[in-house]
Amino acid sequence: RLVKDMKIKSLEEIYLFSLPIKESEIIDFFLGSSLKDEVLKIMPVQKQTRAGQRTRFKAFVAIGDYNGHVGLGVKCSKEVATAIRGAIILAKLSIVPVRRGYWGNKIGK
Repeated sequence: RLVKDMKIKSLEEIYLFSLPIKESEIIDFFLGSSLKDEVLKIMPVQKQTRAGQRTRFKAFVAIGDYNGHVGLGVKCSKEVATAIRGAIILAKLSIVPVRRGYWGNKIGK
């Protein structure tokens, strides 16, 4: 609601005040087309039941713009497509800023 009313103008304000991101559309609003997602792994997981095994698929997705924001999402579902879709949404909700720079001084020694 704060984003829609333009009270929050950037993603950095959300991180500055430690506000929770509860909707993936907030990330779409700020980062939009610069976001790239990559499916890292899809693995079948099984649960033993009395009738046999129940197979579900676990999807790991990394998402980020190539400008200091990255997120990881993990989702388990009966179908691969829904697992990937859910993992992308969870990855958007878990996006964090990445501090970049060089802190070492071992060059030339």
